[in-house]
Amino acid sequence: MERLNSRVQLLWIGRAVVVAALLAGVAVAIDRFAIPVDPPLIAAVVVVAAVLGTVHAVLRFRRWRFEIQDDALFLVRGVVTQVDTSVPYVRLQHTDTQRGPVERLVGLSSVVVYTAGTRGADIRIPGLRPERATELREQLRELAAESEATDAV
Repeated sequence: MERLNSRVQLLWIGRAVVVAALLAGVAVAIDRFAIPVDPPLIAAVVVVAAVLGTVHAVLRFRRWRFEIQDDALFLVRGVVTQVDTSVPYVRLQHTDTQRGPVERLVGLSSVVVYTAGTRGADIRIPGLRPERATELREQLRELAAESEATDAV
């Protein structure tokens, strides 16, 4: 099974640090405008949030894998709730590559796979090098077309 690029951990850890900083801002606002809060308590909450977010990011990276199988795209992901997903190629509608500003900054991209059947049924494969994302998108498009042609016969 293929793993994500290790730089995706930087994005996920960065997100955890931003959330911890926002939490600090909320705690300071509560201290200033509502209830006095002990500064060491604020610091402890922020540190715990940053550490837990970092641990979650590392565990998430270790778990996240995907594989192009003969008849389906198979994904394994999740930390607290572990999810194994099999998406038959015949259910694929289309695929996109996405690169947000932060992803571009660290040289990563994502592939989004849209499936048939339900509203909003899409799967995002993050943390890919742009070349790999383009290659994967095209590979999935070809497999979906082959599957549709085979299913029509």
